Order: sequence, then C-alpha cells, then structure tokens
Amino acid sequence: MGRRRDDRGGAGSGGGSEDADGAGLAGLARPAWPARPGAGGGVAIPDGGAMAAEGGGTRRTVLAGALGAAAVTAVGWTPVARVAVAHADPPAPPNFPASIPLYRQTFQNWSREINVTGVWTCAPATPADVVTLANWARANNYKIRPRGMAHGWSPLSVAVGSSGNNVIFVDTTQHLTAVTITGPSGSTPATVRAQTGVTMDSLLTQLQAAGYGLTATPAPGDLTVGGVLAIDAHGTAVPASGETRVPGTTYGSLSNLITSLTAVVWDSATSQYVLRTFSRSDAASKAFLAHLGRAFLTEVTLQVGANQRLRCQSWFNVPWTELFATQGSSGRTFASYVNSAGRVEAIWFPFTDTPWLKVWSRSPNKPLLSRQVSSPYNYSFSDSLPSSITDLVGQISAGHPELAPTLGGTQIAVVGAGLITTSTWDIWGWSKDLLLYVRPTTLRVTANGYAILTSRSNIQRVINEFCTYYNNKLNTYRNNGQYPMNGPVEIRVTGLDAAGDVGVPSAGSPQLSALRPRPDHPEWDVAVWLDILTVPGTPYANQFYREVEAWVFSNYSGSYASARVEWSKGWGYTNSAAWADSTAIGTTVPNSLRTGQPGGDNFDTAVATLNTYDPNRVFSSPLLDALLP
Repeated sequence: MGRRRDDRGGAGSGGGSEDADGAGLAGLARPAWPARPGAGGGVAIPDGGAMAAEGGGTRRTVLAGALGAAAVTAVGWTPVARVAVAHADPPAPPNFPASIPLYRQTFQNWSREINVTGVWTCAPATPADVVTLANWARANNYKIRPRGMAHGWSPLSVAVGSSGNNVIFVDTTQHLTAVTITGPSGSTPATVRAQTGVTMDSLLTQLQAAGYGLTATPAPGDLTVGGVLAIDAHGTAVPASGETRVPGTTYGSLSNLITSLTAVVWDSATSQYVLRTFSRSDAASKAFLAHLGRAFLTEVTLQVGANQRLRCQSWFNVPWTELFATQGSSGRTFASYVNSAGRVEAIWFPFTDTPWLKVWSRSPNKPLLSRQVSSPYNYSFSDSLPSSITDLVGQISAGHPELAPTLGGTQIAVVGAGLITTSTWDIWGWSKDLLLYVRPTTLRVTANGYAILTSRSNIQRVINEFCTYYNNKLNTYRNNGQYPMNGPVEIRVTGLDAAGDVGVPSAGSPQLSALRPRPDHPEWDVAVWLDILTVPGTPYANQFYREVEAWVFSNYSGSYASARVEWSKGWGYTNSAAWADSTAIGTTVPNSLRTGQPGGDNFDTAVATLNTYDPNRVFSSPLLDALLP
C-alpha cells in the first residue's frame, strides 16, 4: 500500500473518505486513540518513485498491461534464469577476465520501469576483482555499474530503454558482504566496517546483536549498504524536545555516518585503477560520501551508537486539515508530534480525510499499553495486499483511473482494520524491529521526491503549504475527469548532515547530499521530505509531477526554505518522462547544491573530484553524464 522508502514517501478531501473510516472498519472494535504520543494507540507506511506515463493517455493500453501488472505483482528484484556464456547472444564482452564468472541476467528496478533483458553481469569475489574489472572496462570501452538489490527508481545505473550494450553489472550482494564491528575507544564512537554488498537488513541485525543501532534508516531492509550511501538515504528523525543525541549517531543521512571509505579510483602515476582508502578528514572524501553511482565503493566504515528501544504508535483518526493545518494552529499538528517524539511519518492516501500517522519515540521501558515485538516487518497488511486493493490497482491499470478515490478509501480502511487485527497500533522493541517495516512484496509504485530545507520552527508551514496546494491540484484534475495520482503522499522530517554528529576529524558534509547544510542559512536545521506515489503508467501522471515540481522550486525559493531533489526518486519531469528536463538536470538541480556553499566546496567541486578519480568515466551512465559532466 506504499512503497518504500530509504532509503531508501496529500490528496483531497471528499470522495471515498467516509467509506474509509466507516464501512472499511465496520464491526471492528477500535482501541482508545490518544490525542498525543505517550498515551497509547499508534501506525505508518513506505516509499516509491520513477518515470510514469505520458501526459495524455496515448500509452494507456501498453502501460496498463506491462507496468500496471508490475505494480500488482509482489516481487522484488528477481534474478531471471542465467544464460551460459558459451550460448549467449550477443557474444561475451571481449577479453573478459577469465577469473571472474560472467553471465547474462535481466535487470529490473523496483517499479519495473527499467528493464534490461540479458545484461552481462558478474559477481566479483574480492575488492581486487573490482579493480580488475575497472581496468578491463577502461581498456575495452565498457561501463561498470554496481548492482545491489535494484530497489530504486531513478536511472542512475542504466538508462530507461537501455539495451545494456557495453555495460557490465557488478553484483556486490554475493561476495562483498563482510562485516566487522569494533567497540568505542575513548572519545571515538563504535564503528562497523562493512563491504558494500551487505544488505541493511543483515547489517542492522548484526549491529543489534552487538548492542548497536542507528537513529533512523530507510524502511526496507532489502537495500545494500553501497546503495543507500550512494544516494544519501535517510529515515525520519529529529531530536524530540529535550532529547540528547546518542553519541555515534546522526539525525541526517546515513552518508553522514561514514568515517572512512575504500573506492576503486584512477591512479595517474601508474595509469591504472587501484583501491584507495579515504578518511573522513580527507577533503576528497566529501565527493564520495554520496556519489550517486559515479564511483565504486567496496568498503565503508560507519560510526554507530548504543542501540535504543523505541515505541511506535499509529493513528488513522486525525483529519488532514488538523494534522497539516496552518502554522501556529493548535491541536494534533504534524509539528506537535515532531516536538513530542521527533520521529514522524504521515501517509495520506488520495481522496481521504485521515492519513496514516506513525510516531516513533524513545522508550527505554515498555509502556503498559504497548505490545512488544522482537522482529521487523510487523505490518503484514501492507506487505501482503488483499484482493480488495490488488483488484482495484488492476482495474486502474487496465484503463479506469477514475477508481483512484475508491482505491484511496480502500487503502486507509485496510490500514485501520490491519492495525487492529494485528495489534500493531502500539508496538515496542529494539530500533531495528521498529524501523524496518517494508518488504519487497508491498505495492509497486512510482514516486517523485524532494527535500525541503528549512528551520524547525517552519516545519508546519512547509507541510501546510504543500498539502494545501496538492489537495487543490488533485481536485482540479478530478474536476476535469483526470486521476493522475492513486498512491499516497508520504511526509517525513530529518535533521541535516551536521558536522557535529561526526565523531572523528572531518573535512565536512557530503557535497552531493540533499541534506547538506547551508552555511548562509545556519537557522535551517531540518529537511521535510515530500513524496507522491502513483501506479506506473497512470495517465497524466508525468504532467502532474511536472507541475508539482515547478511549484516546489518556486514556492520554496529561499526566503524561508529551499528545495532539493531526492536522488533515488523521480525528478526533472516533462509531460512525458522523468529525468528528461534539460533545465532541471543542467541548472536547477546543480544550483540547489551550489547556492549558499563556499567556492571550492560545492556541487562543482564534487564533480571535479569524481572526474579526477574516474577520468575515463568507467563508473557512469547517461543520466550521470548529463548531471555530472
């Protein structure tokens, strides 16, 4: 019923909302929902995002079958049968290193909008093998693309519609998965050294067993460490009122936890690619901390903190007009939950009145009304979707987008019923078991994504302005008989990549991170993350996304807030495609990481650094060639 998130997250009042709160929950006993965190009750959901359909509806028939079915089918990246090299067509890449097994395998991204059949793939056994591959690729005019779990949307690895020619995918998940945990020493925090193919699920499990954890993390566990660090993945967390940061943790992106990294880089002295380790104090490291796939990291060391017990409470009875009310309003506003708990997510299904509100809070001891859990993925009703939802998605994909209000109402009804029947409206346990909650079987959707930098005092203003605009826009389209959005809006809030969170000498924050602080606005200390989800192929979706994106950058233009894109999601929209607007790719997005940054330490500095260490562009793709020329 959502995507998920990272990473790797409004709609209108009116049609479907009464059904969601009434008929959908008929006959079910409802717990006593508290007015604030800390009294009982509680809920949440996941992420999505990539290129949707063309503006009109001319591709409806084709996309309904291909992409709509993908949204309903509950599968993650599933390896397609391998083809032996001796029987492969086309022939194997020339002079490929004999010591590294090579095979062909279909690559699909999360929403299945990128589908490359039979792309050449290998699984290096060691970091040294990756060096061998890089030198081979340079000599034979090939690109090397790291491949993890493919749980992403944007074509940072390979272009939409690519044939996979002159590309080798390097599967890091089979062998590059070693993990070593080291305890704190003096003022230096505990660390975990991890190869980049290990999944977040595995990493967090091993950390928890050793007594460590993270403040926030993307909701899916089927993400590789390398993948989340490449795109500055995040969760949702800022300090609650009176909360002290756990040493070794950050409220910013996971990239801000890196204390050192090992990358495959060009060595001009030997004219070869080699392994090189960069400490966080090395100025060049700032370009690698969130490199967007323009580099290949084989290993990272992350600082970690003492594990924390969390309580997660869910609500689905707070009207959006109250939750997203104007700044300064009383009542159960989003900002009030941020202040009291620090960790909040709202999932607002289209054409419904009450979002799914999820609130996490630190809780060393189990509250009386909470149910203790000892494993992650506790919201089974959002992972294994009932036919009431999948049937509607299928009908929408088959050419009935007008069913979007019915789908929205059905989704929030399933949430309400599911929270009650599974007793998950108020759960308590270790951080991993509450922060991981999206399985690969959840609904496949596409999404856009933006981070709005602002001050904590303006969180409610950012959200109110966006939700008011979105609600009006959605209803304008509906009045024209158009339903481009059929998935939820997801809203989260994080801190920025603050230098003070780093427990070792540091040269600064990740230069390409959406959470990089603005020195010219030291009062901006948070980011509000805004995502809108819809089934791939929905008519008018790209046009809608284009209009939303233009509004986002126009409204949050720097007076009290500023916008950046979420790298893993959709952005750069035209009426027919995402990542296709040349002005966004060449000007708007780069400028968002230039403005307010000092000369010699900004977007252009990162581009120059990455080019220095890969002058042959072995680690690149068409989108990266345009974005990071």
